[in-house]
Amino acid sequence: MTVMGINYYLKFEKQINGLKEEGRKPTLLLQACCCPCSSHCLEVLNGYFDITVFFYNPNIDDRTEYDKRLKELYRFTEEAPFAMDVKVVDGDYEPEVFYEMAKGREDLPERGARCYDCYKLRLRKTAEYALENSYDYFSTTLSISPYKNSEWINEIGMELENEMRDRSGDRPVPVFLFSDFKKKNGYKRSIELSQEYGLYRQDYCGCVYSKRDHERKLKEKG
Repeated sequence: MTVMGINYYLKFEKQINGLKEEGRKPTLLLQACCCPCSSHCLEVLNGYFDITVFFYNPNIDDRTEYDKRLKELYRFTEEAPFAMDVKVVDGDYEPEVFYEMAKGREDLPERGARCYDCYKLRLRKTAEYALENSYDYFSTTLSISPYKNSEWINEIGMELENEMRDRSGDRPVPVFLFSDFKKKNGYKRSIELSQEYGLYRQDYCGCVYSKRDHERKLKEKG
């Protein structure tokens, strides 16, 4: 059940302020859906974490689109001064995993149950990779989008952290980093950075269903 009314940006600030007081720079595995969404997130986070961007997006509708987004991430981390020490990991393209998850719900509108499970699919893989590779924290860039449900994203992250704690044994468990990166003009800043670096900025989330719905809306507008 979603917990309503929580200010996740304040929870995020509390976490990073705690790191400031401790004077340490832990490792963070940051799932990213695309380069424009990553841009401002990396700008905010780089002073606090040793970051690895985890590009795991089985929802993307074709390989060409997948490779285009990944290539932009590599380029951005080579050009942006605040991202040059950021590593990028390709989490592999597994569209069959997404289509299996979406089966029977192909006609649902965006921002519904299919999208919730898509967030969870990507965050689960991120959490598992973070645990297997001993990262201190894990999170996602998804909350920067005004079209994504930040309460769902943070709810899923907390659930996965607790789930890993229950089955990890004596291994240290990566902490979920709360986020609502659209706050404080974060989304606006991501657009500015996209313009500054000439980033490829797609007009749909990535899956074939969002592309279909977007094209339908364009037709309706004439």
